[in-house]
Amino acid sequence: MTLPEKFAARVLSELGPEEGAALCAALDTEPPVSVRLNPAKCAGAAEPGAVQDGTGAVPGGYGSPQGNSGTDVPAPLPVLQNADGRVPWCADGYYLAVRPQFTFDSDFHAGAYYVQEAASQFVGHLLQGVEVAGRRILDLCAAPGGKTTLYASLAGPDGLVVANEIDRRRAQVLADNVRKWGTGNVAVTTCEPRLLGDFEAWFDVVAVDAPCSGEGMFRKDAQARTEWSEGNVRLCAARQDGILREAWRALKPGGRLIYSTCTFNRDEDEGALERMLAWAGDEVAEAEDMAVDGAWGIVCGRVGAFRTYRFYPHRARGEGFFAAVACKAYDAGGRCRTPKARRTVFAQVDKASAAELRRWVRTPERMCFAAVGDTCYGYYVAQAEAVKALGEALPVIYAGVAMGQFFKGSLRPDPALAFFCGLNREAVSAAELDEAQALCYLRRQEVAAGAFAEGVNLVCARGRALGFAKRIGNRVNNMYPNTLRIIKR
Repeated sequence: MTLPEKFAARVLSELGPEEGAALCAALDTEPPVSVRLNPAKCAGAAEPGAVQDGTGAVPGGYGSPQGNSGTDVPAPLPVLQNADGRVPWCADGYYLAVRPQFTFDSDFHAGAYYVQEAASQFVGHLLQGVEVAGRRILDLCAAPGGKTTLYASLAGPDGLVVANEIDRRRAQVLADNVRKWGTGNVAVTTCEPRLLGDFEAWFDVVAVDAPCSGEGMFRKDAQARTEWSEGNVRLCAARQDGILREAWRALKPGGRLIYSTCTFNRDEDEGALERMLAWAGDEVAEAEDMAVDGAWGIVCGRVGAFRTYRFYPHRARGEGFFAAVACKAYDAGGRCRTPKARRTVFAQVDKASAAELRRWVRTPERMCFAAVGDTCYGYYVAQAEAVKALGEALPVIYAGVAMGQFFKGSLRPDPALAFFCGLNREAVSAAELDEAQALCYLRRQEVAAGAFAEGVNLVCARGRALGFAKRIGNRVNNMYPNTLRIIKR
């Protein structure tokens, strides 16, 4: 499919004939494939082909990673057998030589890695040298969750990531990906950005991955080409301006703003920053310089106090991407303000239920529990009050970790609990399945009872948890969520 004529003409005009032609040619090539590992489930990024030793604590404070048959030794990732080098700006990022069938990889469903475009992983680099662990991060326009899960790993169990997606359907996809990642430190909201702006000076980091015209996705997404128009560029730019105003309200003085798009045009990139500087003025302060290796092919620049970073696919190994970073001046003013509660969401759990819930987590002293409807949830103590404030003021569709429901004094574990990095595996029997059996389970098909103990079992493949199943005699009740099951053949 050819590039939109007006887009190509603009690129040739702005970049010059040689550079513009190189970019247009690159947009007709095969895009690279990349993944980002979950450090809490993979013991950090091991070299391709190497056996991960699993020694030491996982960065972020989640403890030892999930391992083989419930031990602390994680299995190697078969997906890395096709590794084609590291993503240089992300410690956990890898390029793959070929695109595998991720749908049929149990590690993918276990949340061991996220299939994320390499350039998008750069936002983590923009937080290098910043104290992020234990802080609050707002991720606006967060679906499907690539950047959210990256921020969640950086924030650690004492931090909180609030991931907002205004589109309800996309928000559900975001929530599913958050559950699988399993850090337990994310609240997913679905509301207008202005409602999050009402949490004034509340966040240490605000990231705006702005809805855009998607020019950087032209080689990856044919639909992006057909939907592109100059009118849509203008519409996106206006929408971005409004989102940035609310993001700025939500950011603490001294906090960091990250702005990004997956488009090339100046109106949505540098232009958005210029328009913001026109009204924010001296409130915008410079962030410290980030080291960028010239070999990475990133084009670095400045717009006032903003440092900018451009990814062109003919220069850098990734899709088209634009990122910018600045800080909010310490003297910008504004007090931290939490909106009034509109509803009561959380109910206390009784002592017996709380004792049972504590049995299911590795660090019960760091967690508290509450009931939302008939489901019990676990929250890290450090941000529990913040989650409560969010839940009482905003539409929160998922937060913390869903523990499950009680029946006759026993916990029926929620599927999300299996993915939780803080799960105490000694609380339940584990059934280790081979890859063929695991795929049957993920399709919600019958699985042989031989590997299961009587009662509830944690279902694992290569030591990584996939969900729960219950053996009753010679029959196994598959408890994998129907909404997540593999339907592809």
